[in-house]
Amino acid sequence: MNISPLGDKALRIELGKEVSPEINHKIRSFILVLKRELIHGVKELVPAYCTVTLFYDPMLITYHELTAKLYKLKEHLGSIELPPAKIIHIPTCYGGEFGRDLHYVADFHGISVEEVISLHSKTSYLIYMIGFSPGFPYLGGMSRQLATPRLDIPRERVAAGSVGIAGEQTGIYSVETPGGWRIIGKTPLRLFDPDNIPPILLEAGNYIKFDPISPEEYSAIEHQVKEKNISLFMSSLHKGE
Repeated sequence: MNISPLGDKALRIELGKEVSPEINHKIRSFILVLKRELIHGVKELVPAYCTVTLFYDPMLITYHELTAKLYKLKEHLGSIELPPAKIIHIPTCYGGEFGRDLHYVADFHGISVEEVISLHSKTSYLIYMIGFSPGFPYLGGMSRQLATPRLDIPRERVAAGSVGIAGEQTGIYSVETPGGWRIIGKTPLRLFDPDNIPPILLEAGNYIKFDPISPEEYSAIEHQVKEKNISLFMSSLHKGE
């Protein structure tokens, strides 16, 4: 474990050098230890691929006091039992108006549109972290057969819920933003809704799986989401691993 200052109110805890499920397990374990410990003065924890950024109040605890506590807590990582991971099923309508780049991805790899959808939807993707924009999941596990370069010129607007591919990554736009990912589909679910508790649908350490749906099914789920009447199918989104 490496700890370094990040300004005068934060520090960076490095727990590995590469993106892997094993390092992600360490990150999640350390977050759980910190939350249980409730160190006086710690304000916020931000997990990433290989690091945790910790924000603190230097008027309540000094950098040296905090680092001493953190190194001591590291000894407990091996005994931490994480809660079972969940698989969150994401209904996704591929192609057409929802996935303008689906045919490009298929042509780029010399395969059919159906093969792209099959390859993309058969995998369970580990959520490494949430970031970039509120609720945006960084996912691992996409087939290299689908790796496709980003757009040369990013689009000015990509709708929330858009499912895209960029290089060897796939992801879901949680809010409307500019973006250069190849859009292959869209989900009617809201990954970020400030009116919900919690406002973010996904959580690092869980998995997601894309479930292909028809345009008609998309419209039906979208209506339920807009009406906040999603309890009928939300339970089916969370299934034990």
